[in-house]
Amino acid sequence: MAALTLPETDWRHRAGLGHLTEVLGAAEGLCRFVGGAVRDALLGMPVADLDLATALSPDEVMTRLRAAGIRAVPTGIEHGTITAVLDSGPVEVTTLRRDVSTDGRHATVAFTDDWREDAARRDFTINALYADPATGALFDYFDGLADLEARHVRFIGDPLRRIAEDHLRILRFFRFLARFGDTPDPEGLDACTARARDLMALSRERIRDELLKLLVAHDAVRVVALMLARGILGPVVPEITTAAPLAALAEREARLGAAPDPIRRLAALLPRDPALGDLIGARLKLSNAQRKRLVLALTDGGTADARALAYRVGREAAEDRLLLAATDDAEAAQGWQRLAGWEIPRLPLTGGALVARGLAKGPEVARALRAVEEQWIAEAFPDAARVEAIADAVVRP
Repeated sequence: MAALTLPETDWRHRAGLGHLTEVLGAAEGLCRFVGGAVRDALLGMPVADLDLATALSPDEVMTRLRAAGIRAVPTGIEHGTITAVLDSGPVEVTTLRRDVSTDGRHATVAFTDDWREDAARRDFTINALYADPATGALFDYFDGLADLEARHVRFIGDPLRRIAEDHLRILRFFRFLARFGDTPDPEGLDACTARARDLMALSRERIRDELLKLLVAHDAVRVVALMLARGILGPVVPEITTAAPLAALAEREARLGAAPDPIRRLAALLPRDPALGDLIGARLKLSNAQRKRLVLALTDGGTADARALAYRVGREAAEDRLLLAATDDAEAAQGWQRLAGWEIPRLPLTGGALVARGLAKGPEVARALRAVEEQWIAEAFPDAARVEAIADAVVRP
């Protein structure tokens, strides 16, 4: 890759970052930017998370940060990670490490001062790039720069060994391929295929997080199709059998200017069965809100009146239905435009107003309120004066 230094980016000048790297001995070569921040900066992409690697021990990092008045949180100190909390946001600081033992889910590590040894335990070459905080000089131990230029996602060392160390690297391989890759590394692809059943040993939470990130990557459709062809998803979500509905959804999202959404895209890949969706949501440990949304997305229902639908099931669920179940693009586009900038109203009537009209408290009021609400929805949410008239007609037909 042509770049020999980290490009100038806004995040390199975040408030407090220069002081942090100075405290951690950047001038003596004791800390470097590492991983995603370096990779994404070289690609001209926005950087969300910022990581520093350091040759200092975790105890020394804590001591230096506290002495400098920088809040230090030992978020993963047993693995050498301390979060430095700056006014401009958190920065994870991790001591250089080497793996002592691994079981596919967890690793026992030992600390080191050898930068190459730290790089060797990382997953892919494009994630093992380091940069000097002061000069931006790059350090590349496994040809990650060339792979980044070629959009080549490649394991460091033997792919089978790297997967044995952490089975999640199978899903990460495909996620990075969907986000950064062009053609898959053949050796890595074959290793992921051979060890796909290892995914069953992982926690559902780790699988969920990787899968949802993968589904919104810009090349998700092609990569999901590749995963299905290679049997990667079978051990964890065997209900997904084709990428065609995801392709159709992605095309509709692009036409309407809708941002890719992981729950919606997961729904596209599943059979239209809300009960099955609920089971899969439970299996993947989705949050209650995500699980409910997945079920609603898989529930049959009309999409002709987008605003009525949004009132009944919520904006997100209505948008999901439009994108997933509208009979054609014209219907989807019309519904999408109807929802744009529209705030879901609240019925301008209470049960008390019906009691004041002479109804007895209890089921009679509830039935009358539902009748008023249904008429209000049918009339496209008229104003309060019209609701009063509907209420009068319901109470005194």
